[in-house]
Amino acid sequence: MTEMTAGVPRRWAGWVRTRHLAGMMVAMVAGMVLLGPLWRAVGQAVGGAGVLARADVAALVMATNMSLGMVAWMWHRGDGWAATAQMTAAMFVPFLLLLPPWWAGLVGDHALMLGGHLLMVPAMVLVALRHHHAPGVTPPRRPAAAVARRWPAALALLMTADMWFAPTVVPPWTLLVLPGGYLLLGTWRRQWGDRRRLGVQLAGLAGWGGLAAVAVAVPDRVAGVLVGLGWLGHTGWDLWHHRTGGVVPRGYAQWCAVLDVAVGITTLLAVLSR
Repeated sequence: MTEMTAGVPRRWAGWVRTRHLAGMMVAMVAGMVLLGPLWRAVGQAVGGAGVLARADVAALVMATNMSLGMVAWMWHRGDGWAATAQMTAAMFVPFLLLLPPWWAGLVGDHALMLGGHLLMVPAMVLVALRHHHAPGVTPPRRPAAAVARRWPAALALLMTADMWFAPTVVPPWTLLVLPGGYLLLGTWRRQWGDRRRLGVQLAGLAGWGGLAAVAVAVPDRVAGVLVGLGWLGHTGWDLWHHRTGGVVPRGYAQWCAVLDVAVGITTLLAVLSR
């Protein structure tokens, strides 16, 4: 029994392992999509775009991005660090095996990338099949229930996917949308019986409104940084409301948190790439 299937009846083990591997694949792709633009923006900012364009560096950067996404997924799943470390090794070892032939000129750039990815899949499967540990007690999760809980986050990722490929600086007035959405939904849901809730929301409107006013008055580059930080800062607001379940539905807070992170980071990336 593997660490990914511990405590699961034998009839479930194959399905749970397959589902977990599929989840890791999605997390790896998400890591590439989310972190790739960050590497490019930093590379341009420090004058290292040429280094990142090298096939060997690009392969290791890609393995790093995939590993970070996969580690986040495995941590969320509650997998142990031993299994996580071995899966991370499965990301890097295929590329490390192909780098010496590439340096020697025996294989080209395309062969390095394609071969690394093709070898990565069986390496992951091997880790999943061979990593043994003591049986656990966690029952298998229901896929439909997991999707139902996280569909707002998936929707936000889908809505912001193009931002990662073409980052732009959103205008300062968009900061007013952040507290405005909470005020509108709170009013519609009749959440202002407790005046303290309304006071907190109005304070949020004043805070993000003031930040928007400052962003309008400063140079464009500084304004872009303020706007990006303002969107990122609202993520904490979303997480608090998601935890407490007040003012807005938890699904909205979840959707808004993912949206805020995407808009905030891509706005900062756009500023750095100028």
